[in-house]
Amino acid sequence: MKRIEGKTALVTGASRGIGRAIAIELAREGAQVAVNYASSEAKAKEVVAEIEKAGGSAFLVKANQAVAKEARAMVKEAAERMGHLDILVNNAGITRDALLPRMTDEQWVEVIQTNLNGCFFCTSAAVPIMAAQSYGRIVNVSSMNGQMPAMGQANYSASKGGIIAFTRTAAAELARYGITVNTVAPGFTETDMFAAVPPAIQAQIRSKIPAARFAHAEEIAKAVLWLVADGDYVTGQQINVNGGAFMP
Repeated sequence: MKRIEGKTALVTGASRGIGRAIAIELAREGAQVAVNYASSEAKAKEVVAEIEKAGGSAFLVKANQAVAKEARAMVKEAAERMGHLDILVNNAGITRDALLPRMTDEQWVEVIQTNLNGCFFCTSAAVPIMAAQSYGRIVNVSSMNGQMPAMGQANYSASKGGIIAFTRTAAAELARYGITVNTVAPGFTETDMFAAVPPAIQAQIRSKIPAARFAHAEEIAKAVLWLVADGDYVTGQQINVNGGAFMP
């Protein structure tokens, strides 16, 4: 039997990168997966097709999680189509990098709205559903850059650090309902977003990682899988998947 056979999951930002890997991994282990995207419909369809080709079950749910009404409607739609909602992975996120003296209000607000507020919108919509069934697994994807300084990413770091703090409080409040809430904090990971970093800078970053390489998205997905499949007594915690680049 697969590890999460019969479970249902919603993964935000699942059209590419870490979200894509998470959606595929959860489906591979038996979950029915709602694959969220905001604009990359073609990429999201590829994820669903890959899951179905492997014998899994998945469908698309379009929503911009930065918009409260869209985020909450997405959670409701996913739960109704699957009959229940067991797992929520808040993965969707954006960057709008700039050094602090040059960062605009729009760059700050857009990142906080999507990364942090979006996490709250989706979680708050899922809580009543999960509480009613006395079961839920929520995993919030933060970042190593929410734990340490990240030049040019004051907005991103604040949003990801906020997710870590939010996770702890949510875990304390929701444990009584059978809901666990945890964070996975990836280090530098081979994704489309990171591919935009100039090669020379990538080489500098790699030289400071004890494991001497960047993470594969699939490695982040396996940490998420462990939390939802085996982490029944784990809540309010963060799993750092960073190759030793940051050791708190």
